[in-house]
Amino acid sequence: MSDVIITVRGEHELRIAPERATVHLTLAFDGADRAQVVEKTLAAAGPVREGIEAQKNAGGVVEWSSERMGVFSDRPWNSEGRQLAPVHRASVDFTATFADISAMSDWVAELSGEAGISVGHIDWHLTPQTEAEVERVVAAQAVGVAVARARAYAEALGLHNVTPLEIADRGLISAGAPVQAKAAMRAAAAFDMESGGGLELQGEEITVSATVEGRFAAN
Repeated sequence: MSDVIITVRGEHELRIAPERATVHLTLAFDGADRAQVVEKTLAAAGPVREGIEAQKNAGGVVEWSSERMGVFSDRPWNSEGRQLAPVHRASVDFTATFADISAMSDWVAELSGEAGISVGHIDWHLTPQTEAEVERVVAAQAVGVAVARARAYAEALGLHNVTPLEIADRGLISAGAPVQAKAAMRAAAAFDMESGGGLELQGEEITVSATVEGRFAAN
């Protein structure tokens, strides 16, 4: 009896609490006098940079950056269709990645009360080391699921010997080509995190998932 070829898919996922948070913050002022707006923005940006640097020196911040100040002007229109005098706006964007979530919460709460400062959003993520380890574990579990399914199908057919022929990321397994054994296996892991609207200081768990496809010979 010739071998029966079984093709299956294996999935697995884990939920991990975020370890780091990247805060996106904007400092901006506007007014009728361009020079005053620029001066006010520059004066306020200094303490923000100093505060972030202090957090970094204390170990709370892993890395941070700030964009060059942007300045633009606009002439708004009133309700009567008349164009008004120019309004000038100056802004500086900051990004800070915190390893200490409590320190981040305190820092954001403190800055949120300052004039001209707004927190755009917070990205929650894992450390690169944790990402790599969890990705490896989840991928291995997904392969285990594929193997278990192949064995279940084989047993349902009254077959007992199952030999792996091919393992690949989802969508990469060969279609219609001669089946050959592959020594390498790549794990596909997807990271998804929904932060929702507004300021969220407690990040939701990050879903780490993997899907693999396997082809097996059973006899």
